[in-house]
Amino acid sequence: MAKVAAAEQVFTQFRKMIAALVLFNDQAARSTGMSASESQFLHLLQLHGPLSPSDLSRLSGLTSGTVTGVLDRLEELGFARRERHPSDRRKIVVTVDEARLATELGPYYEGQGEALAGVLDQLSSSELRAVSKFLTLLIPQDPPG
Repeated sequence: MAKVAAAEQVFTQFRKMIAALVLFNDQAARSTGMSASESQFLHLLQLHGPLSPSDLSRLSGLTSGTVTGVLDRLEELGFARRERHPSDRRKIVVTVDEARLATELGPYYEGQGEALAGVLDQLSSSELRAVSKFLTLLIPQDPPG
């Protein structure tokens, strides 16, 4: 397969995967009373650890006012809470209630994790490195600071 044709196939398959994941995440979020955006904030917090509201604003591209609304809603639902920063009590960080997440969303994502593990088991080490490189290049590299 020529490189251009292979790239087009990757692009098409990637778009299909994104659509499927967005719809899946929306369904899982709605089952708990969250919006898709609210559930994505939880993913950011799980991936990066406790974050300040300004970090969440930067990572999500949303305004500080919107972030405040999302955080209010996540606290109301019991999925996240604002806490004092452990080393600078003037700052606030947002943490996830991992137990609540495991109980409420764990069943949805457990099957997805098992399916992903099954796919990854079919790939060689060099193929896994290529997939990892591909995904790394797609992810914006703006870590919380």
